[in-house]
Amino acid sequence: MSQPQLVATLLSATTSEKTSTAKEDNFAVVVPQNEAPKPVLIVGPSLGTGVKALWGPAIPALAPHFTVVGWDLPGHGDGTPVTEGFSIEELAAAVKTLVEKLQAEHELDASQGLYYAGVSVGGATGYQLGISFPGFFNGIAPICTAAKIGTPEAWNERADLVEKAGTPTMVVGSAQRWFAPGFIEKNPTVSTDLLHTLQDADRFSYAFVSRALAGYDVREQLGRISDPLIAIAGRHDAVCPPSDAEFAASQVQQGHSAVVESAAHLAPAEDPEATSQLLIDFFLGEQADANSDAAAPAADAAARSADSAVSEATVADSAVGTMGVAAAAAGAAASEGATASEGASASGRLPGDTYDAGMVVRREVLGNEHVDRASASSNAFTDEFQEMITRYAWGTIWTRPGLTRVTRSAVTLTAMIAGGYWEELEMHVHAALRNGMTPEEIKEVFLQTAIYCSVPAANVAFKIGKKVLEEYEG
Repeated sequence: MSQPQLVATLLSATTSEKTSTAKEDNFAVVVPQNEAPKPVLIVGPSLGTGVKALWGPAIPALAPHFTVVGWDLPGHGDGTPVTEGFSIEELAAAVKTLVEKLQAEHELDASQGLYYAGVSVGGATGYQLGISFPGFFNGIAPICTAAKIGTPEAWNERADLVEKAGTPTMVVGSAQRWFAPGFIEKNPTVSTDLLHTLQDADRFSYAFVSRALAGYDVREQLGRISDPLIAIAGRHDAVCPPSDAEFAASQVQQGHSAVVESAAHLAPAEDPEATSQLLIDFFLGEQADANSDAAAPAADAAARSADSAVSEATVADSAVGTMGVAAAAAGAAASEGATASEGASASGRLPGDTYDAGMVVRREVLGNEHVDRASASSNAFTDEFQEMITRYAWGTIWTRPGLTRVTRSAVTLTAMIAGGYWEELEMHVHAALRNGMTPEEIKEVFLQTAIYCSVPAANVAFKIGKKVLEEYEG
């Protein structure tokens, strides 16, 4: 085992004119003109996520107050894959080493304060930083985490599975654990960005992090943490519930706890405003109030800069065709950590209801305009039918990992032709193109159906396909 080498990413910088930029690895150094340095906030990721996708939504709120620097887990986001294991203690030491390196090379000015916030395993790293390196940070905020997460057996089993089968096997369960009820449906871009990062993570690095969590338990060491600390939990977090944050806060020397009511396990992405405000208030307090007026004129520019940072975190849509990130919540009801006691959403659906996954994949395959039209035309007579097809057709079949989206489109086109469902066929030719099928592949499917369905049926299919392709080419 050894200390991993981490990569830093500048998520926010000064909003004044930039006079020079130096780059090393993924870190950009901004030298501001006529502006005092801001406090530095180091932010850490959750297992399976990239720091840009996770923290990007919070940057508009954080940028006026902090220079925000993120680090990625090995093999996640911009992180370099590793070939040997490490412990959470070594991960914390790697974060400290990274910060010291940036400071030594004058790439980071922490003269106004140095703070840390991390999510899940990034939060566990925060606890370890407070234990191993007291005083290095002026304040620590472990978010959606605990002093011990899960059991060694479960983490080792997960590591074995991912090493063999890859990170896509984690997408379904992670979507249930990560997001509060209804979040995927309301925020498809944020949720799919995060799930794409999980899907694309290096399987061996993911397994190494899992094994590090298997050996992580600092419950008996919390009393050594002397830094000001706020443990933040998501109200709907079944993995690390609010009671874990309350326990940790009660054990450290200067502990506080808070709950983000609308979040589950990824609070900075789920409710970036509430999470950011907790960090600003706790770390900066009166200083934040005093600076708020001065920061206001720069807020819009910071938001624009942050929007650019968020856009960098978006993964190419082509990745959807491999697995369908909204497989995300397919099987959510059965994924670990889900219990009915968490309560139902306003719609009556429980956390992890496959309707949420179905709505995401339905919109990805059919397009927002089609789904919006179908929803708008629905009434009391058809509402239950619309919900049924979203939950079962899109939420449990189209989200399964066994076939690619292109293959599912080919099967669906064949079924529509065989049944003579011409209106549905036209819709699914559009969907097939959106899923990545080429006109040549669609033609081959139609030719195949001429033999195994009927030539007259294929003749109608070709007319419909020709019309749709002309619309695309036009």
